[in-house]
Amino acid sequence: MKIHSRKTWTEIKSEDSWALFKIMAEFVQGYESLSRIGPCISIFGSARDSTEQRYLDAATEIARQLTSKGFGIITGGGPGIMEAANKGAQLGKGPSVGLNIDLPFEQNSNPYIDHDKNLDFDYFFARKVMFVKYSQAFVVMPGGFGTLDELFEAITLVQTKKIDQFPIILFGSDFWDGLKQWIENTLKATGKISPNDTDLLHIANSEDEVVSIIEDFYKTKGFTTNF
Repeated sequence: MKIHSRKTWTEIKSEDSWALFKIMAEFVQGYESLSRIGPCISIFGSARDSTEQRYLDAATEIARQLTSKGFGIITGGGPGIMEAANKGAQLGKGPSVGLNIDLPFEQNSNPYIDHDKNLDFDYFFARKVMFVKYSQAFVVMPGGFGTLDELFEAITLVQTKKIDQFPIILFGSDFWDGLKQWIENTLKATGKISPNDTDLLHIANSEDEVVSIIEDFYKTKGFTTNF
């Protein structure tokens, strides 16, 4: 039987130091690639096959409308909602970006990402920086833990004024109303967040409503990277 020896603390620290170069490479690749694209909207949602068709269709139509108005679309690059949104970006003849993450399940690059905008990440935190830095809005479709992670990352950064406010839109009141009520009735009611923090979230039920929220927000505000 082969016995695996435990690494020494010195060996672990050495590996950590070398990992910094890989992390830096992911940031450099992301910054150089995305800075050339122009204003983008990030669309998040489930990668799972159980996603209802109406949400897949909505993601495609939202992306199509937004790209026809000059925005690029950024997704997590995988199947499900992400694939539907990248498909819509191509239908709208706009930039279609996929920020893929190496996972043991679910994640495979979808076929609707532009060849030169298909980026791979090993680190969730580096990937999330790219979503936030180059997005002018978040459109959050029904999803699981990963979708919630990206949603609350954005809310926290806006709430703490680490970045300027931008539209954060939850699509589908039947899916999101429970969360919104919990935020209102538990977080706000017990003083865990400020009364106006709930204004950071919009709920939309139609593709046109999503586009209108984003367009109205930017009528008097220019586009910029977020930090």
